[in-house]
Amino acid sequence: MKPIRIGTRGSKLALFQAHHVANLLEQKGISSEIVVIETKGDQVLDVAISKIGSKGVFTEELENRLAEGLVDIAVHSAKDLPSRLPDGFEVIAFTEREKVNDVIISHHDKLPDLAAQKVPLVLGTSSTRRIATLKHFYPNVKTTDIRGNLQTRIAKMENGVCDGLLLAYAGVHRMGYDHLIRKELNLQQFIPAVGQGSIGIEACHHLAPDTRKAIIDAVNHPATAICLRAERSFLKILEGGCSIPAFALAQWQGEQVELKGGLMSLDGKNRLYDSFTGTENEAKKLGNRLAESILSRGGAQILKEIKNKLNE
Repeated sequence: MKPIRIGTRGSKLALFQAHHVANLLEQKGISSEIVVIETKGDQVLDVAISKIGSKGVFTEELENRLAEGLVDIAVHSAKDLPSRLPDGFEVIAFTEREKVNDVIISHHDKLPDLAAQKVPLVLGTSSTRRIATLKHFYPNVKTTDIRGNLQTRIAKMENGVCDGLLLAYAGVHRMGYDHLIRKELNLQQFIPAVGQGSIGIEACHHLAPDTRKAIIDAVNHPATAICLRAERSFLKILEGGCSIPAFALAQWQGEQVELKGGLMSLDGKNRLYDSFTGTENEAKKLGNRLAESILSRGGAQILKEIKNKLNE
């Protein structure tokens, strides 16, 4: 078998993830090479993600290379993958999931409690989900939009743009910044983005079947993949992207899969939530049921308001 050409963004975190996949392939005796591709999300750093297009911001250019046959697979943070992929593309594998929590990191040794009313706290984040969650549970906390790779964000924080950064534990841990973690946020309030903590492997339909199978056997973590199937089916019905403050987390409870999640308005005032449990064969149905529940209880109106706001 020829070496697998792995397409990836060029940030340190993206390269870490690509090398992780390369290592998983190597453990099965499969050689690979890494091809760095710049995406729209990497090029436009002075505008919020929700303003430059919520779908394919970090994936479109990689998909172009897949379609052209210049790379065999593309490696993404699973949370960056759009809920609907273009025709001819599919996610063939998900790596074992890292801890899914959001965390606050800071260069200050200690930060005030999120609920502290009299101490001003400014957190940097570009996530509409995280901003809406803070507005809902901790309206006293201020946020400022910060884009760029993790190292760039940390530099901005240290220069006084904010007191701390609100991020996914997985990226912080993978980049070796555990020593900056000041608070790990609980999963009752801060339910993560769909796919958070896992790495997704995308391929084009013309990938040879034997190559496809070899990659899946080497990289895919079945228990994680089942959970993400439930989460992504929820997001697919909502047609959610980076601009939508939707959240979902599927976890194993013995032999059953529990899916919890929902949707918030941008101002955090409305938060819709529900949960469903079923077998692994019902993973996709769990996502559908959650989406239908959220849409029927006001989610459709929230989505309409969000789209109108973004089109202003």
